[in-house]
Amino acid sequence: MQNTMERPGMPLLGDRFPDMKVQTTRGEKNLPGDMAGKWFVLFSHPADFTPVCTTEFVAFQNLYPKFKALNTELIGMSVDQVFAHIKWEEWIKDNIGVEIQFPIIADTGAVADRLGLIHPGKGTNTVRAVFIVDDKGIIRIIFYYPQELGRNMEEILRAVEGMQFSDKNSCAMPANWPKNELIQDRVIIPPAKDVDAAMDRKAKIEKGEMEGYDWWFAHRKA
Repeated sequence: MQNTMERPGMPLLGDRFPDMKVQTTRGEKNLPGDMAGKWFVLFSHPADFTPVCTTEFVAFQNLYPKFKALNTELIGMSVDQVFAHIKWEEWIKDNIGVEIQFPIIADTGAVADRLGLIHPGKGTNTVRAVFIVDDKGIIRIIFYYPQELGRNMEEILRAVEGMQFSDKNSCAMPANWPKNELIQDRVIIPPAKDVDAAMDRKAKIEKGEMEGYDWWFAHRKA
């Protein structure tokens, strides 16, 4: 059951994304309210004008059209002033030829504190966190990476696509979907809820009327 109320402390999966007003490179925004009806990916980075973060922003921007095709917005964030974000965007455009088109939150530390983005054991900068939030403002996925490791944006895109597909089709997604080693691009059918349903499913698999390894591991075309 999803928790639509805010809880004290760091938000968890299934919680509503905390209401907050933020200053960004594209003006002031209210989250999650301004994203109503859309999914969004809020990702933090340690600091502007740093090499790994620069590669991440270029990678996110290159995939931005694919995120938008999934009705998903990108929002960057670090504890930097807005003028630093703007100057960094200019540097990326002038030196790499990529124009950053999504907003970047200029945080004073309040957002980082609310979302648990500063981990004392990893220094005083924000870690590389990712919050994937659905069109109802509910947090569906949280990733944390250390400063040393850049993220795989294709995996974040895959995660959004997989969750949307799962919601729409009432199924689960196997490892490495849509290129799973066992069932390729097929999806997992929800488990049987009682003994009769389990035995019925097992019989159908044995007769070839349903595909799967057993009653608890059945699958179908995506």
